[in-house]
Amino acid sequence: MSEKKDYTIHLKAFDGPMELLLHLIEKNKIDIYDIPMAELTRQYLDYLDAMRELDMEVTSSFLVMAATLLQIKSRMMLPKKPKNEEGEEEDPRQELVERLLEYRRFKEVSTVLGSMADMQEHFVSRAPLPLPVHHLPPGNLDLKVLVAAFREVMESREENPAAPAAVVEPEPYHIEDKMEEILQKLRAGKGKLRFDEVFCSGTRSELIVTFLALLELIKQRSVAAKQQQLFGAIVIVMQ
Repeated sequence: MSEKKDYTIHLKAFDGPMELLLHLIEKNKIDIYDIPMAELTRQYLDYLDAMRELDMEVTSSFLVMAATLLQIKSRMMLPKKPKNEEGEEEDPRQELVERLLEYRRFKEVSTVLGSMADMQEHFVSRAPLPLPVHHLPPGNLDLKVLVAAFREVMESREENPAAPAAVVEPEPYHIEDKMEEILQKLRAGKGKLRFDEVFCSGTRSELIVTFLALLELIKQRSVAAKQQQLFGAIVIVMQ
């Protein structure tokens, strides 16, 4: 007959009976799927006796688990019952094993969440601060910006103030025609055109009609005027 092992129980506080059982199983390297109920029950009861000797509070949950262990131990000492319909013998430890496995999974998850919480304590977050508008790239350009850009185009294409040699009847320009002309230029430029390329040629009156046509296209949301950065080039894109 082999000599019986003496197990040393390190008395410490446990949150509940399941944690104590897991501690005893891991400490003695017991296979959780093949628990020696007699030995585990003995160690569990020894721990409860030590708690009473040190005047530690033994809650009802610890006593209920002790009764459960004794019941499982006694059932295992009885003659084996006939096999069930699947041809398997009913193991009295099965319910306890399932509860221990579930508790261990929750314990592992809580450990991971606790580590994440500890790591989060090293960081301080705050709500995003509103940045000054002049630091942000403009979205929809204001009409004043477009008018100022058009004024620069007009100044760079100022007509000769000298009187013409002959009086020529001014050619009529229509906004609808200029709208279609702008769209054709955009299609040719793969949907993108620099602002000054819209006014590459024409008389003063023609350029004004072209500018009005561009404003009408923007109003209809057929095109949009964009500026990638402050004071950058204005680009006309198809919507």
